[in-house]
Amino acid sequence: MSEWMHIIVRSILFVVTLFAITKLGGKKQLAELSFFEYVSGITIGSIAGEVIMGLEGNMFHGVLAVIIFGGFTYLVDVLSIKSKSFRDVIEGKATVLIKDGKVLEENMKKEKYTIDELNSLLRQKNVFKTADVEFAVLEPKGDLSVLLKKEMQPVTPKDLHLNVAPEKETHTVIMDGEVLNDPLTAAGKNRGWLDIELANLGVTLDNVFIGQVDSYGELTIDTYDDQLQVPSPQPRKLLLAMLKKCQADLELFALETDSIEAKQMYNKNAVKLQKAINKIKAYLN
Repeated sequence: MSEWMHIIVRSILFVVTLFAITKLGGKKQLAELSFFEYVSGITIGSIAGEVIMGLEGNMFHGVLAVIIFGGFTYLVDVLSIKSKSFRDVIEGKATVLIKDGKVLEENMKKEKYTIDELNSLLRQKNVFKTADVEFAVLEPKGDLSVLLKKEMQPVTPKDLHLNVAPEKETHTVIMDGEVLNDPLTAAGKNRGWLDIELANLGVTLDNVFIGQVDSYGELTIDTYDDQLQVPSPQPRKLLLAMLKKCQADLELFALETDSIEAKQMYNKNAVKLQKAINKIKAYLN
């Protein structure tokens, strides 16, 4: 067998082996690595590269070494799940770097972090002043978790005692000019509704790059033609405006009529409609 054929066979064999080992390790291997997983990954890659290009060696010895390292990594992950003390040794513990706006220099030295590196991590969290930080923790994976002081945190609807509509999953119903039937059904819509919405927006299906239905049931699209101005759908705002007009009309009718019974009826229904508007206003804004 020629050298080229040797390299091809070895490469295919190790691609399959490495894929199987990575699959065994789970999605965490693709996201965040512990110290041990980092070292193990480098070693496995080095073994694979050496065996693929080292034609004089036995490739099955390399496969065995990769399987051993991969199996040992998997065993460490299993033990880490079952034992916190073992996990603390392998992955490390979280370290507090800022507390009550004060940088803890001893912990910084322990983790070998400079103030420039800390400021860089803070800026990634949109924090530019350490005094604004209530609590900052360096996670075992190297990420910095930051809790701002209460007065520096953004105001939420809950702080203002406002009712807001719950958010649901956004469904992509059109992709590359093709209708995706399963997401369309999951959104509670059908093809007829989609055709009407596209007609209202003045676009054809084959000109839609992506179309999505949000939690309010509204269709938003992006077209292939970037110069095309697509109007934003606003049925909720139109409905709210219509309800407010109806409520104002009831109050106006009550003022214009001379009948006491009619005046009471108009005022009563105007109050009911106003209460209904107050309840659903958060969903329609």
